[in-house]
Amino acid sequence: MPELSYPQPGAASGKGRSAGLVIFAGLLIAGAVYCGVHLIDDLQPVRESSVLPYLLLGVALLIALGFEFVNGFHDTANAVATVIYTHSLTPNIAVVWSGAWNFLGVLLSSGAVAFGVLQLLPVELILQVGSSAGFSMVFALLIAAIIWNLGTWSLGLPSSSSHTLIGSIIGVGLMNQMMHGANGTSGVDWTQALGVGKSLLFSPIVGFLLAGLLLLILKAVVRVPALYAEPKGKEPPPFWIRCLLILTCTGVSFAHGSNDGQKGMGLIMLILIGTVPTAYALNRAVTPEQTQNFVAVAHQTAATLSRYTQGAAPSADPRADVEAFVRTRQLAPATLPALQQLTEQIGRQVGEFGSMAAVPQGIVDNVRNNMYVTSEAIRLLQKANQPQFSPEDAKVIANFRTQIDHATKFIPPWVKVAVAIALGLGTMVGWKRIVVTVGEKIGKQHLTYGQGASAELVAMVTIGAADVYGLPVSTTHVLSSGVAGTMAANGSGLQWATVRSLILAWVLTLPASIALAGGLYWLFRSVF
Repeated sequence: MPELSYPQPGAASGKGRSAGLVIFAGLLIAGAVYCGVHLIDDLQPVRESSVLPYLLLGVALLIALGFEFVNGFHDTANAVATVIYTHSLTPNIAVVWSGAWNFLGVLLSSGAVAFGVLQLLPVELILQVGSSAGFSMVFALLIAAIIWNLGTWSLGLPSSSSHTLIGSIIGVGLMNQMMHGANGTSGVDWTQALGVGKSLLFSPIVGFLLAGLLLLILKAVVRVPALYAEPKGKEPPPFWIRCLLILTCTGVSFAHGSNDGQKGMGLIMLILIGTVPTAYALNRAVTPEQTQNFVAVAHQTAATLSRYTQGAAPSADPRADVEAFVRTRQLAPATLPALQQLTEQIGRQVGEFGSMAAVPQGIVDNVRNNMYVTSEAIRLLQKANQPQFSPEDAKVIANFRTQIDHATKFIPPWVKVAVAIALGLGTMVGWKRIVVTVGEKIGKQHLTYGQGASAELVAMVTIGAADVYGLPVSTTHVLSSGVAGTMAANGSGLQWATVRSLILAWVLTLPASIALAGGLYWLFRSVF
């Protein structure tokens, strides 16, 4: 039986490993300094009368990065499971290698997953993210996710951080609705939740079936017995098999960073917007030239919408009418006139100051909320295809939404660096429990090289495809189900005690995280 231990290195290899760790530690310190310098630079224009916002910012950022650290225990550990278990790489090198590709995945991510997850949150809490309710929301869902992840990790169960976080978001939405009455903005966006739920439900099934099928194809095409053997003692596999396993580990790590890393980034942006809106409510990287283009597009969109208002009287409170549409999903006579007025108002507000960075602290929250509600309204109009805009007009309106999202749904590079550091450190600390489960406890026989490569290749492609479409999927679910699929296809048999535990964790994660987050949200709302 292969064990997760390695021969004691000689002097040369020991010095090389020490040098690698020193370099890695240096990079972590450099990354932390980079994040700190850019955060301080961003906060320079902020004028707060008390230290409370900064205190809340520090505590919230620590909790958010703590969530990503724990995420490294679970999801990132899956990426290194096969290369460590098969002795293709030593643990120290594997986690550094995986961390580097996670980092690249985070940096090159689109942000679509981050803001897709945030769309599950109650609209009223996003609009009031700087209030006590907003902070209660952020603290409740993050702490609930951390508690559940730590509990399942202590049992060695590859539980899903994505699954946990989404359950926590639903719990906060449900409790907020119970406390403030049922309306469309106080609770969960169930349409969005259904889409996310489908991706979480079907991705493990896809992993199981495709990984099993890929192994069968591999055995039919590549007739090399060594590929289908389990690791022998502490020996590394043949060179070409080792390269294959490192390649699949690299792909899973990159895909994980580009998908899972985004969830923490989205929450950190909520925290930044809530505590220091002057610095983060609007994208200060938008240049004055781009701002002038934004203003022109806003006026063009307002003129376009005016052709569909059918001469209706102006709205007394355009944002309230647009919020009513977001709440009810019902297109009322006042909706389009109000949306046209709000669009015109956004253009005037931004145009008056010449650039996004120059919008004063006193109104930046209001401008951002106007933009957020407008973007949500346009999204719902596009989805319902009501009214039926002409192709040219639909293109103008869609372009305005893109411009709004660029101004409000952005992620500074230092946030990506901070998330990547937290993920990497979590992987280094907590990889072993998950590696043992993946390698030895899913199948009755130990994981072979071909099974590990098949499961990781399918995980890499599935997660990468989900990232393109802005869907959150679980690295844990896809990879562990892929390993199970290869065991079934190979006739190796499954250890049903472990499979039942995995299924139980999968089934319980949603209700447990909903209950935890809902209870914590009620507690924090009572305290704050």
